[in-house]
Amino acid sequence: MEDEYESLPAGNPCHHHMIAGSCAGILEHAFVYPIDSVKTRLMCLQPVEEARYTGLIDGLKKITMKEGFMKSMRGISAVVVGAGPAHALYFAVYEKVKNTLTYDRYPLLNNAAYCLAGASATLVHDAIMTPVDAIKQRMQVYKSPYTNSWTCFRQVVNKYGFQILYRAYITQLTMTIPHHMAHVTVYELSHDIANPDRHYRPLVHVTAGALGGAVAAFITTPLDVCKTVINTQNTSIINELPKGSNQINGLISSAKAIHYLGGYKAFFRGAVARVVFTMPGTAISWSVYEFFKHTLSKGNFSFSSSPYSAPDIGCDSFLHDRQKI
Repeated sequence: MEDEYESLPAGNPCHHHMIAGSCAGILEHAFVYPIDSVKTRLMCLQPVEEARYTGLIDGLKKITMKEGFMKSMRGISAVVVGAGPAHALYFAVYEKVKNTLTYDRYPLLNNAAYCLAGASATLVHDAIMTPVDAIKQRMQVYKSPYTNSWTCFRQVVNKYGFQILYRAYITQLTMTIPHHMAHVTVYELSHDIANPDRHYRPLVHVTAGALGGAVAAFITTPLDVCKTVINTQNTSIINELPKGSNQINGLISSAKAIHYLGGYKAFFRGAVARVVFTMPGTAISWSVYEFFKHTLSKGNFSFSSSPYSAPDIGCDSFLHDRQKI
């Protein structure tokens, strides 16, 4: 018989959401990282000839053949370090706000609750991921001068100051708040249609996660292009701009530079790569998150499931006792 599952009880420990979210975030970013590297290069306004790609497949092919597959993984260490705590806080805040604001008696108002929950979660998530993205994208560009993420972090901070890592924060929030509002709304509405009883159904979680990610990714591509230009601007771009435009330091100046150099079409550079990058990532993220949330809520998580695992340290009984508090 299928297990019934809706959401964790209101009094359940927050660390369940944080554990599930942390696992989901790390797996999501690691799985689709090569696609993210191509997306970053596609969004560069003035790439060198060797880094010009016609699309996602062409980019993956050229990077693998000319530079080696591992070049597409440059900067992943920064993402692994940041994605765990960022997603842990994201899902913890999202569940708290959603459970507080949603009511069965007023289902039509729940869409607004989903949007507000997504926006609230994004604020804490991006406080961690904005500097991570700044380091990651500097590592992903063609012939990056940095040997590893830690070296990149030290050299950038020493040269420009720590605040440089948050230069794209407002642009990031301008992009990610509507992105996650659209994302979680589509995800929750998909469940309202395909899984109204909120049972634990992995296929629904995967499909709803992918659909929500695809819709949100496409409509916010122009903002992602602006953020990428802010994080990766170089002298080749600055020199092409009108006199007096010697720095790109925010959303408006970035948008003006993009329009000046590439027209309106430039705002959707890398849109396909962004959608392809986002869909499997959000599908993995939500399915892994729902799996761990379901497992932890049932008290089925154990460190002694195989003869080679560590001795049982009483995790099941601990979680069970915590649920009684």
